[in-house]
Amino acid sequence: MATFLYKLGRLAFRRRHFVALIWVALLTLAGVGAASAPPAGNSSFSIPGTEAQKAFDLLEQRFPGASADGATARVVFKAPSGEKMTDAGNKATVEKTVDELSDGSEVASVADPYTGNAVSKDGTIAYASVKYDVSGMELEESTKDALEDAAQQARDAGLTVEVGGDALQAVPETGATEVIGIAVAAVVLVITFGSLVAAGLPLLTALIGVGIGVSSITALASALELGSTTSILAMMIGLAVGIDYALFIVSRYRAELAEGREREEAAGRAVGTAGSAVVFAGLTVVIALVGLAVVNIPMLTKMGIAAAGTVAIAVLIALTMIPALLGYAGRRVKPAGAKGKRLGRSRKSEPKPDAPKPDAPKPDQPAGQPKANLGTRWASFVVRRPLAVLLLGVIGLGAAAVPATSLELGLPDDGSQPTSTTQRRAYDLLSEGFGPGFNGPLMVVVDAKGSDAPKDAFDDVAGEIKGLDGVVAVTPPAPNKGGDTATITVVPDSKPSSVQTEDLVHAIRDAGGDIEAKTGAETLVTGSTAMNIDVSEKLNDALVPYLVLVVGLAFLLLIVVFRSILVPLKAALGFLLSVMAALGAVVAVFQWGWLSGLMGVEETGPVMSMMPIFMVGVVFGLAMDYEVFLVTRMREAYVHGEKPNQAVVTGFKHGARVVTAAAVIMMAVFAGFIGSSESMVKMIGFGLAIAVFFDAFVVRMAIVPAVLALLGKKAWWLPKWLDRALPNVDVEGEGLRTGDERGSGPDEDRELVRA
Repeated sequence: MATFLYKLGRLAFRRRHFVALIWVALLTLAGVGAASAPPAGNSSFSIPGTEAQKAFDLLEQRFPGASADGATARVVFKAPSGEKMTDAGNKATVEKTVDELSDGSEVASVADPYTGNAVSKDGTIAYASVKYDVSGMELEESTKDALEDAAQQARDAGLTVEVGGDALQAVPETGATEVIGIAVAAVVLVITFGSLVAAGLPLLTALIGVGIGVSSITALASALELGSTTSILAMMIGLAVGIDYALFIVSRYRAELAEGREREEAAGRAVGTAGSAVVFAGLTVVIALVGLAVVNIPMLTKMGIAAAGTVAIAVLIALTMIPALLGYAGRRVKPAGAKGKRLGRSRKSEPKPDAPKPDAPKPDQPAGQPKANLGTRWASFVVRRPLAVLLLGVIGLGAAAVPATSLELGLPDDGSQPTSTTQRRAYDLLSEGFGPGFNGPLMVVVDAKGSDAPKDAFDDVAGEIKGLDGVVAVTPPAPNKGGDTATITVVPDSKPSSVQTEDLVHAIRDAGGDIEAKTGAETLVTGSTAMNIDVSEKLNDALVPYLVLVVGLAFLLLIVVFRSILVPLKAALGFLLSVMAALGAVVAVFQWGWLSGLMGVEETGPVMSMMPIFMVGVVFGLAMDYEVFLVTRMREAYVHGEKPNQAVVTGFKHGARVVTAAAVIMMAVFAGFIGSSESMVKMIGFGLAIAVFFDAFVVRMAIVPAVLALLGKKAWWLPKWLDRALPNVDVEGEGLRTGDERGSGPDEDRELVRA
């Protein structure tokens, strides 16, 4: 692979005009497609194989024209202090509002509070239910404006009015912190490279890659029913890995220049060596994201595939456009160690092509030799005290993971919205007037097609549910025109996200089994609350198979890369430590409320159901990035004849600074999304940022070198039969070395590599 990528890098360097033209053309094509594409419609949230989805599908079949997936709104009214909603003036205001709401072209129905028993027992709160023909994302702005105007007119008449439901659902905004994240990345790149030009290349290519990926998602959003969160996720991951992949290749290019090579040769070698690591790192991320399909939740699958496509684009751009731009930059990109005058350092002379190759500094550097860098000094410290560093790292991550034992899962509803939103205030008013369970009613669907007495079956189900604990109200069965199916609304006495409501859902389903045995009627529970419960259970059940699939495939891939058994095993175990610690941090902030004000979390509650499995996938892919980039440098040094501990130090000498910069950049990009108005995006941004911190600085920078130092030569052991069976991908670039460069290491080391 190194030879192929070496040729690709040189070709892109020579044919830079052609390469740049191709990528600009692709960006233009994607941009035109996004601009001309129809607006995204409803992002269907189906969960195949769950009872809630089965009931939802049955409703669409047996109640045609009911717009089961249409948007809903609850306009909640509260009377002024000392008054009631049944007072003549207040009643007239509400009825006028109902009439205004009924005039909309997309309105399917509006329920009057006074005819629909929607006034609280104390008479202070009432609500009007509005049903629309289309989903919340498809509602026209004029319809939303009409809803808000009607509410405002009722406020002007003296009532407190708030609007809940998904009719006012808005596209999430990321906020200014995203721009701050990119700015931090730019500063880190300038500090790392000491050159504005070299720092600008990763940013430019990452923005082009993200532009192509996000524009393509926007162009296909309507046809593939992609939600707005999909493009935000693709932007988040694509921007982070795009900058990092380009950073590693530019850094290796500057190192090759410092070795005295011509620019085209340096570009080829940079792509052949660092580019090989980029390919395999990108593959692990793609495997992790595409593997989300095993959960069998279409929305999650689409999000994973879209983000994986953006990562693939980032890899291709790093391998082709970076060497092309390096050709354009010419001498403005300096060799490693050469800084420009503008950044406050004198300009060193660029090494001649025939300059001798400098010796790598050793951890025990004698006097007169160049001073060892921070990465070298840290690695030397770790290999001298590996057990202490290992124990400290493992105990620290274990302590951070403790909150994860209290993890509670759920999906966000209006109760998790900030108190400044009208949706949240409507939620609180309904809880005040009708009880906490009123915000999450359960819809029971009774399919009596196989029953001899459907009406009796409907009554039996309603009577059975009334006798269950935790039930506040049960509406009379509402049959369809055919009389073979009915819906029953059940109001729990607990809030939608509580354990008590989950227990009630299971109790109704258990009771339905007994009723089916007696009457032949099937009882199904659906509604948003039941759907959330089913999603959480489905995600929990899929977590172990997903881990086995993703970690297993990546483990095999890393065996090919490192030609070792223990190094990939150590990488996987280190990942588990970092992801558990990151989950613990998410629980502490978003569920317990620690530092919630600093993170902009206005309301704590259960962690999103998809957060654990999503973090497992994305963090695993990103963790393997640093593993590949750092450890391939160590293996390269070991294969070329260095002792195991010295190879660890050499790997840190060349890679620690760049990996540190890459981790800081990725953290900055992810942290930029904490400012999003969407709770899901905010939580993902924080979770990924803290996971990168744990994995890069604790696992890869401390635990990995400590374990390798303890293992010594055993770390690189591979059975002879497996060595013969595995393809030689040559990630360390051995095939690119000339005869003079092929040093003869100790015989025992070379024999161990072959073994």
